[in-house]
Amino acid sequence: MKDFNSDLFDPGMVMDSSSSDYSRSASSSDADFGFAFNDSNFSDRILRIEIMGDPVEARPDSEGCTTIADWARHRKRRREDIKKDNVVDLTLLPDEQILNENQPDMDDFVPSENQDEDAVAMVEEPPSGDEAANSNDSNWNMDCSAVVRVRTLHISSPILAAKSPFFYKLFSNGMRESEQRHVTLRINASEEAALMELLNFMYSNTLSITSPPALLDVLMAADKFEVASCMRYCSRLLRNIPMTPESALLYLELPSSVLMADAVQPLTDAAKQYLASRYKDITKFQEEVMGLPLAGIEAILSSDELQVASEDAVYDFVLKWVRTQYPKLEERREVLGTRLARLIRFPYMTCRKLKKVLTCNDFDHDVASKLVLEALFFKAEAPHRQRILAAESASFNRLFVERAYKYRPVKVVEFELPRQQCVVYLDLKREECTNLFPSGRVYSQAFHLGGQGFFLSAHCNMDQQSSFHCFGLFLGMQEKGSVSFAVDYEFAARSRPTEEFVSKYKGNYVFTGGKAVGYRNLFAIPWTTFMAEDSLYFINGVLHLRAELTIRH
Repeated sequence: MKDFNSDLFDPGMVMDSSSSDYSRSASSSDADFGFAFNDSNFSDRILRIEIMGDPVEARPDSEGCTTIADWARHRKRRREDIKKDNVVDLTLLPDEQILNENQPDMDDFVPSENQDEDAVAMVEEPPSGDEAANSNDSNWNMDCSAVVRVRTLHISSPILAAKSPFFYKLFSNGMRESEQRHVTLRINASEEAALMELLNFMYSNTLSITSPPALLDVLMAADKFEVASCMRYCSRLLRNIPMTPESALLYLELPSSVLMADAVQPLTDAAKQYLASRYKDITKFQEEVMGLPLAGIEAILSSDELQVASEDAVYDFVLKWVRTQYPKLEERREVLGTRLARLIRFPYMTCRKLKKVLTCNDFDHDVASKLVLEALFFKAEAPHRQRILAAESASFNRLFVERAYKYRPVKVVEFELPRQQCVVYLDLKREECTNLFPSGRVYSQAFHLGGQGFFLSAHCNMDQQSSFHCFGLFLGMQEKGSVSFAVDYEFAARSRPTEEFVSKYKGNYVFTGGKAVGYRNLFAIPWTTFMAEDSLYFINGVLHLRAELTIRH
């Protein structure tokens, strides 16, 4: 497959083409041929630029646009106007050879979402006389009323062909006779400034504009004419401009052809990171986040750093957002099934919430079944297999990668006979314990015993004599009310050198909803000793805790 995101002057880049002479290594992308731009002494062809009239309301994107938001609003309006008023009727050009970039066979044609802006190039019959080079007259059988003006430039075909596969194809295949020197491009008036900047860049490797709207215009033109080096240059300049939510969303909602270009990936990656960082606490910006478009939500949900209580909360948020943005059930199912479901980390949802997924009408039943089965299989895996799956998925969908949840995931083994009992495993990373000092606490996800919800909480607190900080572990019951529960419990932790679980505290307690019980200094050592590099309780940087609960009758 041809890589149209490369040019011959890109260092280390090789252009794959059916023409063997085009498949060669690049030389230098820093060569400056600015002196040759529009100079007949260094040119072998004349480029005739036909500038077509935009709709009355339209003007060049960057003209009058001082902010990214202005550019986005104006561009959207201009695209809608152009679709209403198609300025180029190609059926009126029966005698001309028309080259559309990546032109498909007609029976395979699928309309492009930006087909109103596809680049059109034509080969013109050689004019009689040198003066015809600057003539506005045309021998074509067409209605020229839409042509506002014509610009002519002296161009060097080797320079343009080396920078752009579009021009390479035009110069190598488009000429019906080798001696023809005149080539015509047809563009909209709103694209003129960007095209002139682009052509100058292909000679000089630099731009004269710096404003974000103007850079975006040039980026769009560079995509259309396949000038990867210019796309990379614009992308770098835009990344150096302080980002805002508006600009980040705009970069993520550029036309798909632009988004897929390797040269633009650093810009879109930076936009995603900006949004993920700004909205990592989605509860703090709930109203603002609920109004974000799909691209913004995808960027946020892709982050491992979401500050959420649990993956259950992520699932509930996604449902709330998608129901607000897509009132129609069919559209909602489509967006969930193809875009958002892959960003919800179902393996870290509780089993109770997974049961609700199976009966949720917003999901296609087959999709929901597949997601839940995949999550349950992951939960059933041994811990080392879970780590392997997490590592394997880290590079693509991160489905098995755990986020930094406020309520830490637990693994629960339940028994009904001979007594109602559950064994709960809670792992805490060293960094999570470090963040507890001096008075923090971290909670586990809820787990259930005898129909009641319980949780574990790890604390950094002062010992009972208030002489030093220490690590404490507590057990609490969620439900508030008159329900009472008599429970025997035991806390244990893995300890070196055996790495086996060692019992640290046993007790019993009659719970009434909302109460918690435990031990303030679980390991009977100061916090500094517990957190020391040679601590007995951190194994490969992880503290392994276990709580065993039994209902007393």
